[in-house]
Amino acid sequence: MKFSRIIQGCMTWGVWGKQFNEQQMIETMNHCIDQGVTTFDHADIYGDYTTEGEWGNAFAKANISRDHIQIISKCGIQMKGDARAENTIKHYQYDKEYIISSAERSLKELRTEYLDLFLLHRPSPLLEPDEVHEAVSQLQHQGKIKDFGVSNFTPRGIDLVATKSKVSANQIEISITERSSLTDGTLDYIMAHQITPMSWSPLGSVFREDTPQNIRIKNKLKELGAKYDATDDQLLLAWLLKHPANIHPVIGTTSKDRITNAVQAVAINLERKDWFELLEASTGEEVA
Repeated sequence: MKFSRIIQGCMTWGVWGKQFNEQQMIETMNHCIDQGVTTFDHADIYGDYTTEGEWGNAFAKANISRDHIQIISKCGIQMKGDARAENTIKHYQYDKEYIISSAERSLKELRTEYLDLFLLHRPSPLLEPDEVHEAVSQLQHQGKIKDFGVSNFTPRGIDLVATKSKVSANQIEISITERSSLTDGTLDYIMAHQITPMSWSPLGSVFREDTPQNIRIKNKLKELGAKYDATDDQLLLAWLLKHPANIHPVIGTTSKDRITNAVQAVAINLERKDWFELLEASTGEEVA
């Protein structure tokens, strides 16, 4: 397996979240690795373009072998107000020069010579497959990226990119409360084309608001928690992990206890009927 089954998202390590200092970043990196979470997910924009650099500075002092971890980054979103580019509007950019410069900047910031996976962050209506292919080919030829993929792309969007470049992964929103990829053909496509699916926001909205849907889900989780001796977040991850597409959840927590819990979810094998009971709790009706 190229990536750990549970992937550690780093979006909230910096100013967009916990504002870790260098030592806290080092401690959290080591805790992840000790638990078997060896893949770290980044994007150039995280922390208003600051988190990759802070993470990289910590990594350089952490005495962690680069061969023992995998680093993912993403490019393409241009944030409004970015002083570096004088952006007056949020937009997407995927010309050859920008893709290459973004990858090279991430390499510099993350203090690494290569990325294990480099993703296009969001689909753009102005995306040109030839431009993407030329950039990706050059980066791979130079050994700066190992694999290439996309994020938030539909099957048709992947097809457009894949006419020129091999797509190895698609990072999309999948959870008990965001199930569209289960029924719109996205996961079917991913399985048929041997693409690795990665799930951002894998716990969905269950713990964010008390909607009728989430109350039903929480009641079912309470019932199943006793059966499996598992926490609610572990069961929600186990629900995703049960899917045959081999989904890799990208967890956003920075809590060491919750990171440990997430890893333990890999060992939970939900019975088929329990998987469908959670699905029914989410939809509010039995399957057709």
